Amino acid sequence: MPINITMPALSPTMEEGNLAKWLVKEGDKVKSGDVIAEIETDKATMEVEAVDEGTVAKIVVPAGTEAVKVNALIAILAADGEDVAAAAAGGGSAPAAPKAEAAPAPKAAEAAPAQAAASAAPAPAAAPAAASSGDRVFASPLARRLAKEAGLDLKAVSGSGPKGRVVKSDIEKAVSTGGAKSAQAAAPAAAAAPAPALAKGASDEAVLKLFEAGSYDLVPHDGMRKTIAKRLQESKQTIPHFYVSVDCELDALLALRAQLNDAAPRKEGAPAYKLSVNDMVIKAMALALRDVPDANVSWTDTNMVKHKHADVGVAVSIPGGLITPIIRKAETKTLSAISNEMKDLGKRAKDRKLKPEEYQGGTTAVSNMGMMGVKNFAAVVNPPHATILAVGAGEERVVVKNGEMKVANVMTVTLSTDHRAVDGALGAELLGAFKRYIENPMGMLV
Repeated sequence: MPINITMPALSPTMEEGNLAKWLVKEGDKVKSGDVIAEIETDKATMEVEAVDEGTVAKIVVPAGTEAVKVNALIAILAADGEDVAAAAAGGGSAPAAPKAEAAPAPKAAEAAPAQAAASAAPAPAAAPAAASSGDRVFASPLARRLAKEAGLDLKAVSGSGPKGRVVKSDIEKAVSTGGAKSAQAAAPAAAAAPAPALAKGASDEAVLKLFEAGSYDLVPHDGMRKTIAKRLQESKQTIPHFYVSVDCELDALLALRAQLNDAAPRKEGAPAYKLSVNDMVIKAMALALRDVPDANVSWTDTNMVKHKHADVGVAVSIPGGLITPIIRKAETKTLSAISNEMKDLGKRAKDRKLKPEEYQGGTTAVSNMGMMGVKNFAAVVNPPHATILAVGAGEERVVVKNGEMKVANVMTVTLSTDHRAVDGALGAELLGAFKRYIENPMGMLV
């Protein structure tokens, strides 16, 4: 009996994916566990393994096909001993598009008001007789001269002369009643009108009308960009954001980092680890959440989800968007373990090789734009998180200590919170705990 291979759901939220590549062809034999295809989700490329043994009888969905729905038929497998041609012909088919249902005829009780409304609607005003012959307007020479002097559009004047001819009395009547101005006179007012504001979800046509033809290129949205747009729009529409900022001195942290990197054991000629400031930021955020557990939460409509561990997502920029691989139980891990894990996750994120469980969920996130020279910014909370920490660049600044001005390395961090779950005072407490670990980094080692 033919075996249908369908588009798998590679994550709980996946609804469709792109069939990037087939690693088998029709006629190939496969066994359970063999990798047969690569599927692109919104943020990763996943390998699909065969579940059954047999021969690939038919590839239904070709490589490169986008937006293939979950559970849609993508290939047919002939079981061992089964005729391949028969399996290809007898296998299932892709789900047919749902038939459009004919709109039900309105009931008599419903149709009557509609008919009454239609009959009551005013008939459109008849066009002026003078305009009934296309662009040509029948008017006397005197009427034409008077219309020109008065700035009237002859096409908008109804003629009372023979066969609708515009005569002197028609022009005088139009002038006395404020008749239509000429198109040339009306043009400046139209040109002065402001450009229409774009409504939410404006169509391509509405947007492109604002730009000169040929002055742009159209780049279709890929799945990642669509997902980012959808999630962040939902976040801003549903989460009441609250922001808290603080400056952290980095001198002690930079000194400790240098000492730890110098003391790193060698492994195959290379250091076993190389700590970055971001690695220490991740650890400090995880420990701060451990110390302030009321901030390590997620909001639902009926419950406050209090997490037992700090799973810290870290924003990684990749072509076309960003992704947040997660350091699980970061409060329990050493700095060297965090550093090496982050390097592995970051590399696979850029290659789109992360598994869904490696970037979905988490209890908070860190977004560091300091390496790009950004001094400070505010990040958008990514649900189900209730917090996200935006980290700016470390730079030399003048600070006052004991009444004296000194130079110190300082970075500004901003905590964005979901105000439903983390109030201002609680956010300030969390940020205070983070600042203590950054300015007293030895506390991260014990």
